[in-house]
Amino acid sequence: MAGRFNHTAVGETLHFAGRNWNVVCQFSAGGSAFESEIWGENEQFMPVFRGEAFQSVTFRLKDPAAFEDAKRTLEADRRLTVDVHREADFYTQQSQLLGRILQILALVITSIMAVGAIFGAINTMYAAVASRSPEIAVLLTLGFHPRSVLASFLAESALIAVVGGVIGALLALPINGIVTSTTNWANFSEIAFSFRVTPGLLLAGLVFALVMGLVGGFFPARRAARLPVVQALR
Repeated sequence: MAGRFNHTAVGETLHFAGRNWNVVCQFSAGGSAFESEIWGENEQFMPVFRGEAFQSVTFRLKDPAAFEDAKRTLEADRRLTVDVHREADFYTQQSQLLGRILQILALVITSIMAVGAIFGAINTMYAAVASRSPEIAVLLTLGFHPRSVLASFLAESALIAVVGGVIGALLALPINGIVTSTTNWANFSEIAFSFRVTPGLLLAGLVFALVMGLVGGFFPARRAARLPVVQALR
């Protein structure tokens, strides 16, 4: 938070909840969600925000394997109305709605771009077939099987697609580790996340580019394989 918001340096003043708050220190928490929080004395914060009640309590067990026992003990205490979760599970639940929205958005954008890329490959390969009709006719006249012509144009389309995929992967590398934020629609708070460009994602992108190249190049390649020799020579 200190690197993303103004007035968070030690000695500066933040204004929220109708009051000024002096920043007396900064802390790190290993990149966990705690680093997106502002901490203060509960005697000062509670009357301003949520009254004399704790919304949540976070603590660390000496033995992580004792979580289920601690959960049963807390939930069985009739003095408490509490839901007990591991920290990772809690934040997963908090971000489920946002995760679905981002997944749907990613699928829509990817689908639109994939359709555009396929049509681009189709146009490129149809132009290649049209410009090479005499060469195709010569190959067929020399005895090359139409399947060989089909395979050659598919290979060319796949190669172009893979080169495009590699360029796209290289362009994506600079965003690795960049932190951004958006609204968490589950509780209307801010949620920050960092982009991760992993080897698995790069490989998936290259495979996806290859598939688009093969799909986009299939119909022009089939046309080239079925091209009548006499018509091609003309």
